[in-house]
Amino acid sequence: MEEKLSALYAAERARLHAAAARGRTGEYEAPVFGEGPLHPRLMLLGEAPGAEETRLGRPFVGKAGKNLNMLLALAGITRTCVYVTNAVKFRPTNVKARSISNRPPSPAELAEGLPTLKDELRLVNPSVVATLGNTPLKALCLLGGREPLPIGSVHGRMLKFMIDGMPLCVFPLYHPASVIYNRSLLPLLEEDVTCLGSILNEIKEA
Repeated sequence: MEEKLSALYAAERARLHAAAARGRTGEYEAPVFGEGPLHPRLMLLGEAPGAEETRLGRPFVGKAGKNLNMLLALAGITRTCVYVTNAVKFRPTNVKARSISNRPPSPAELAEGLPTLKDELRLVNPSVVATLGNTPLKALCLLGGREPLPIGSVHGRMLKFMIDGMPLCVFPLYHPASVIYNRSLLPLLEEDVTCLGSILNEIKEA
């Protein structure tokens, strides 16, 4: 499975390099792929890498990653036991004369990455996928043929998805970066992650 996953990422890298050659905006030439053990109890699915992730070539190592690590520790979840990845494997950017900033992936960019995400889910084969924010939840809804679900209505609940014949347990969370801009979300996010930790403990004991 590791060889198949490596081949999947190599194919996605080639696709993104071709997009860069066509002049698409975003850091297509420095994609960031998932890391962690195969067949984990938990996969964390974010939106897209940011500047620090792109620089280091690893997911969730910037400010949001620090918040994520804090939340995982609170829930008793060891990050090295978790597979961490993003719905979109490159950093979408807004480029101005004096600055480069992150932006959400466009609907087209998200759709173009869905085949890779679907195969990644099958190869990693997690017990639970925790989506971090609206974009990865939307990606799974698209793969499952469902209407988009608002994170505000479904966070902290276990959902059952069926993606191309593959059953998937999905636990939506707010994005760890959300508390950087809205501190009032922190108690809610801590409560949801603690609930997730309890669910994973039950899976382990079963």
